[in-house]
This record gives sequence, structure tokens and C-alpha cells, in this order.
Amino acid sequence: MCYGKMDEEKMRTVYILPTGDEIKNGTVLDLDAPEIIGQIVKAYPEAEVTRLCPLVDVEDTIFNKITEVAEKQPDLIILIGGSGGGHRFSKTLGKDFTHSALERYLDECASHEIYGKNGHMWSKLICGKKGSTTIINVPGPFVEAQAACEAFIKAYKDNLSVDDISLNMANAVLKQYPVGAAKTV
Repeated sequence: MCYGKMDEEKMRTVYILPTGDEIKNGTVLDLDAPEIIGQIVKAYPEAEVTRLCPLVDVEDTIFNKITEVAEKQPDLIILIGGSGGGHRFSKTLGKDFTHSALERYLDECASHEIYGKNGHMWSKLICGKKGSTTIINVPGPFVEAQAACEAFIKAYKDNLSVDDISLNMANAVLKQYPVGAAKTV
């Protein structure tokens, strides 16, 4: 884990990368990307924000796309969805690989996990850096993605460490649960 401070700079280029078989095949409408784009543009009006085509939940596919996008040296990459990992606990739950692809890719990163009774069972939020690019993931459920992104922007502007940013994002998501329904570690 890296505990260094983020270097707050102007946010010039941002890529949004939705993930999930259900988003890719159109079963679920991507409402998160427009919300996150709006939050980024509100906080950084001069930013160029690009939403990329959704990816399926395949770790190597996600890893390769992160690598490709990061070569453009954007300021920020936000991955939406795939922060769970229920399939590690039960064969009936979806497969999510955003967090494991990020951990493979990032030079510096911190993560915080949420354990809940809401059907997710487990979610892992990551904030990290590769070169000058900051990369985060947010959960797929709309209110959780919205809360995590808001927390990221505030913590980033406050020049917090990647560990503190990840913790703030996890705590913001945790607040979306009823009291006692989940915990963060």
C-alpha cells in the first residue's frame, strides 16, 4: 500500500470505463457514467471526459484495457462496477474482476473492503497511481457509484493519500447501507 499524498493538479483528461456483462449486453442501462461525468465536469469544468465502451467481466480484458488507456497518460481513469467478488463466495453470484485487474496493474494502491448483507456480500474499492495517472474503481449500484465518486473528488481536492481516498470512498459507500448492514475494513 502507498500512503503518500496525491498531487492535486488540474484534471485535464478523464476516462470512464464501465464494466459488467449486464452493461455490455444491454441488460442493465448504464446510469452511472453520465452521473460520474457530471460530477467530474462540475468539479473540473475544463476536463475532457471520455466514456469508453463497456467491458465484460473478464480480468485480462479489463487489465488490457486499463493498460491501453493509461498509455495515453490521462489524469484519471474511473472503472465502474466489478468491485464485488461474490463469485469467490458462491457460484450463484456474478463474477467481478475490476479490483483484481487494478491490483495487478497499479504501482501504488490502497484498498478498503466492505462486507455487507445487501447481496453484494463484499466490495473492494481501490485508489492508486501508475505514473501520473490516478485510477479508481466505484461499485455499480447507482447510489454507491455516486457516493464513491463524490468522496473521491473531495478527497482528491483535499490532497489526501491514496489510502485516505480509498477509505473515504468506502465510508461514503458504507453510508448508503442501513445501520448494521455492512462494515468496512
